[in-house]
Amino acid sequence: MSKIAFIFPGQGAQKAGMGADFYENSELAKDIYDKASECLGLDMKALCFEENELLDQTEYTQAALVTTCLAMEKVVEEKGLVPQVTAGLSLGEYAAIAVAGGMSAEDAIRTVRKRGILMQTAVPAGEGAMAAILGMKGDAIEEVIADIDGVTVANYNCPGQIVITGRTDAVETANAKLLEHGAKRAILLNVSGPFHSPMLKGAGKELGKVLADIKMDHLTIPYVTNVTAEYVSDVTKTKELLEAQVASSVRWEQSILTMIADGVDTFVEIGPGRTLAGFMKKINRDVKMYNIATWDDVDKVIGEIG
Repeated sequence: MSKIAFIFPGQGAQKAGMGADFYENSELAKDIYDKASECLGLDMKALCFEENELLDQTEYTQAALVTTCLAMEKVVEEKGLVPQVTAGLSLGEYAAIAVAGGMSAEDAIRTVRKRGILMQTAVPAGEGAMAAILGMKGDAIEEVIADIDGVTVANYNCPGQIVITGRTDAVETANAKLLEHGAKRAILLNVSGPFHSPMLKGAGKELGKVLADIKMDHLTIPYVTNVTAEYVSDVTKTKELLEAQVASSVRWEQSILTMIADGVDTFVEIGPGRTLAGFMKKINRDVKMYNIATWDDVDKVIGEIG
């Protein structure tokens, strides 16, 4: 019997048209989008389904992507495929927690809308940056940047792909130094701030105030937190972890390895794109990896898993 994990992508996976086929074909999915529109006062259909400039703005992206992931997941569960554990990359962790029973879909969507605004406005434009470092291991990167003030690791995505974050000047200095020490490429990312850096601790504290008003429910299954890459079964820890997550490293590779060590052999990425599947190819090729990004994927993947 396979042990199944549902995993959810983070910011950057969004694209116009995402989830439209689920909205058209499922009352459950339609209900998620309609409730999101109602609780946020936004036209979620227009934001997710039509070409527009707002979808790539952090304050809108986060709510749109979590809404889409949760709408897709509802359909998957309705058709009989359920996980034993969940995890999500950064923003995707909110979908993971909701699916694990920790909060309602509406509260997850409300919270990430506020999270997006806080993250987008936390640092003045131009003062922070992020860069993808290719072809270098995480511990080697940590060693090289240890003496550069203002830069840290944002994401441990997979072997050979690490993201750094911090002050713009510090990230540029780190890029040059990492290239000298063996990195194949150092690519500045088109983002609106230095996400997952200590520069966002203030945003994390403000998010903590938002989370204080959110009702947390007993987890029906565990999820894996980005902050420590460990299983969370006690929902009382969740608010503290989500507050810390904004300014701490996303330990995605370590999270996947934690689940594999626990016997997870089947991963289902739910959401637009194939980002997490791409990471999985570099983390562990022996597990089964599936993607559900379109309506047609649902029956196909469920049929393959059996």
